[in-house]
Amino acid sequence: MNKIIVLKYILLCLIVFQPLFAQTSKSKKNKYYFVVAQDESGDYKTVQEAFDAVPKLKQDRTVIFVKNGTYKEVVTLEADKNNVTLIGEDADKVIITYDNYSSKINPATNKGYGTSGSSSCFIMGTGFYAKKITFENASGPVGQALAISIHGDKAVFNNCKFLGFQDTVYGADGRQYFKDCYIEGSTDFIFGSSTAFFDNCTLHTKGGSAITAASTKEYVNFGYVFSNCKITGTGKNITTLGRPWRPYAAVAFINTQMSDAIKSAGWNNWGKTVNESTARYSEYNSSGAGAYPNERVKWMKKLTSDQAKVYKVKNVLKTTYANPPVVDNWNPNKVIDLYK
Repeated sequence: MNKIIVLKYILLCLIVFQPLFAQTSKSKKNKYYFVVAQDESGDYKTVQEAFDAVPKLKQDRTVIFVKNGTYKEVVTLEADKNNVTLIGEDADKVIITYDNYSSKINPATNKGYGTSGSSSCFIMGTGFYAKKITFENASGPVGQALAISIHGDKAVFNNCKFLGFQDTVYGADGRQYFKDCYIEGSTDFIFGSSTAFFDNCTLHTKGGSAITAASTKEYVNFGYVFSNCKITGTGKNITTLGRPWRPYAAVAFINTQMSDAIKSAGWNNWGKTVNESTARYSEYNSSGAGAYPNERVKWMKKLTSDQAKVYKVKNVLKTTYANPPVVDNWNPNKVIDLYK
């Protein structure tokens, strides 16, 4: 009889305290939904395995922690995997890398990968957030070779690195925010049609025709905005700030320190005089040996202090890429504040 009473008591305790146990387990799980570790101490050994395991069309954030390691893999976050957070242990030691490039033969098709297919990382899902991750294309100076290709809207990168040569970072129609990031490359190493705000970032040029090759749509007010950034380089007079991949390319440098890697003309028309009447290139308060305030091309706009005030994060990123644009007042710092 005593044993029966004890068993009933144990069963009662399990019923009463089970919600507390479940809540504790859930709280611990919510810190990192998945852990990626090459030494098998996490849930998965590769980043792609973790991305594959993310529930589709999930509304709340899925947080993935990546332990130090060099992850040589082509990584794709599919379009139905939204609100994914990828946090690295150390920005210098968590490296997602591969070595595909445009003319490299894809064994699946027996044709070259092409520029769009050469990326080491493809971000298709909306609301992606990365912190302390290095994205790299390790193929070297072999032509177009992307480190990352961003297609999902509202992508945020905080304290990340992007390493490559030609065409390092590509952004399709949509919005991105880069904060305290390091981006290096050669020809057109930041390119595409996106509206992207680069906040306190370092751009390191290895030479080539231009740092940016924007293809901003005509109806979109802002393309690339570089605010309080720094430009370094491997030599003197080795590149320009931008050339228009499409006629209405929009690029603005605000309060940016420029090394002597920048040519005095500053901007290039991509061999088409007609682009000079459509490209929207501007600077405000550029400084350093590469600023050349009196030698820029005449078709570049020198902003006044009042004109420069519109180039703020909340104003640049407040509208979608729809035609016509829709105001949704996206604030990327809200997701950054979640993971300080």
